[in-house]
Amino acid sequence: MKILFVCTHNRCRSVLSEAVARHRAGDVLDVRSAGSQPAEVVHPLTLHYLAEAGYPVDGLRSQSWDAFADFAPDLVITVCDATAGEACPLYLGQSLKVHWGLSDPSAMHGDEAAQGAAFRACIDEIERRVAVLAALARDGVQGAALRDALLAQGAS
Repeated sequence: MKILFVCTHNRCRSVLSEAVARHRAGDVLDVRSAGSQPAEVVHPLTLHYLAEAGYPVDGLRSQSWDAFADFAPDLVITVCDATAGEACPLYLGQSLKVHWGLSDPSAMHGDEAAQGAAFRACIDEIERRVAVLAALARDGVQGAALRDALLAQGAS
């Protein structure tokens, strides 16, 4: 199953989701991440906390969803509320779309401990959702049944 994780700047939540999904479910999920207005750089704490959690960070980068016109994802998952409200490019029109609504750990303005806790909580939530998504992909669930199953696990 081909998945495109999308957020506005593609520097934190979508990159976290890409890294977790690729590492945990790369056997059944072909994943990418992109932004509607990419920041050009991945947030340094995104890379730090992914590495801390044992995820490979090589090759992760911020890029535009325009780079994926030929990718033709089966599923587009928006991970920030701002992007969920945006109109997707026409080439994503045939893709199933769901929203995960993850809190932005890079927006946490506390001390290092608070920032770390926010990143770890976000990664934990992504791991939980990716486990469900991977199980559904392994079972061959598609279309409306996939959307319904993802809605039942907290997507919208």
